[in-house]
Amino acid sequence: MNQLPFTEDTVIFGLLCLCLGFVFYTSSLKKGFWKKFYSIIPTLLMCYLLPAILASTGIINETESNTYYIASRYLLPAALILMTLSIDLKAILNLGSKALIMFLTGTIGIIIGGPLAILIVSIFSPETVGGNGFDAVWRGLATIAGSWIGGGANQAAMLEVFQFNQEKYGGMVLIDIVVANIWMAIILLGVGKTKRIDAWLKADTSSIEELKQKVSSHTAKIARVTSVHDFMMMVLYAFAGVGIAHLLGHHFADFLENNFEVIRNKEKILSSLGSKFLWMVVFATAIGIGLSFTKAKNYEGAGASKIGGVFIYILVATIGMKMDLGKVMENPGLIAIGLVWISIHAGLLILVAKLIKAPYFFLAVGSQANVGGAASAPVVAAEFHPSLTSVGILLAVFGYVVGTAGAYLCALLMEVASNV
Repeated sequence: MNQLPFTEDTVIFGLLCLCLGFVFYTSSLKKGFWKKFYSIIPTLLMCYLLPAILASTGIINETESNTYYIASRYLLPAALILMTLSIDLKAILNLGSKALIMFLTGTIGIIIGGPLAILIVSIFSPETVGGNGFDAVWRGLATIAGSWIGGGANQAAMLEVFQFNQEKYGGMVLIDIVVANIWMAIILLGVGKTKRIDAWLKADTSSIEELKQKVSSHTAKIARVTSVHDFMMMVLYAFAGVGIAHLLGHHFADFLENNFEVIRNKEKILSSLGSKFLWMVVFATAIGIGLSFTKAKNYEGAGASKIGGVFIYILVATIGMKMDLGKVMENPGLIAIGLVWISIHAGLLILVAKLIKAPYFFLAVGSQANVGGAASAPVVAAEFHPSLTSVGILLAVFGYVVGTAGAYLCALLMEVASNV
């Protein structure tokens, strides 16, 4: 008899699917409590929180689980291919410069937010931001800066550059996950109130609506009853594409590392471009875009983006189970730094969005392209509309490029702030 916590991937995956099934069943009910509940709480947020509750209450233990790895390495690229099959590149370019402005605003918010958070918290708790040598807190926070401006590869680069005490590194990873996931939950909460937020921002959403309309009308025109042949062809495009993306991504990353010192040396600004995950995502997206110029585009009418959406929801559930809600206040001082930091990031995004009248979509995806990277920016973008997934991907890829340089600058500023 298997005792709690469940550690087998087969059982964990079954419980995650149970969570997803429960959310989609209850969200489909048109009367009573659940109708009111989902008018406030987005379904995607629930798909994220229920697995977090399972992990936090000790029902599952994901530390040895490969479910997130499989979802992020197999299902995510498959979803990217299926969701970019019907992409309209010209319409995406017509979205204008506001998406890039909001992304860069998010990056600046992380760079200045770190040192400001240290200064603010040091007023109330100077010991929280102290430490000497390789135990210095600012060195650990540098790894969070790397994670929040790009992703895991940038985070590893910062750990290599600033040599933070490895024994204390787990605490920084915890702050990264807890604070980033709280912020993602808030962003998802806002998705259900997009029209109200856009009205407050006085945003011009015409280009976004035009893109959504073009994709929707194209889908309606090619819609058909899906056959087994259709499903098998979509499986071919998705998972053959995943295999090709991994093959090319790994070889390309190895090529860069073997031939360029600036990539190979973890202390260099462009070292994060050696990430195999980054290039796998890039090639998967490129495959999807390439297919959009062929007859494969018509498989959108057979539900290509819907299948991609299923894969994304599974990924969200595996991300959710990595969040232990019980540890949120385990280290209140460092958590406070993280919360102040992300609040500065959020505040700057809201200010700039208000000034340039940018839609909430650009704010949300611009933020997640920094804080969440390639794993969550497309997820948040797809929650607005499947046709917008590629915007999240493109910005997340850009995040990898500027991540190490931005994090390095942030770390230097945090060192100064720690010694004030």
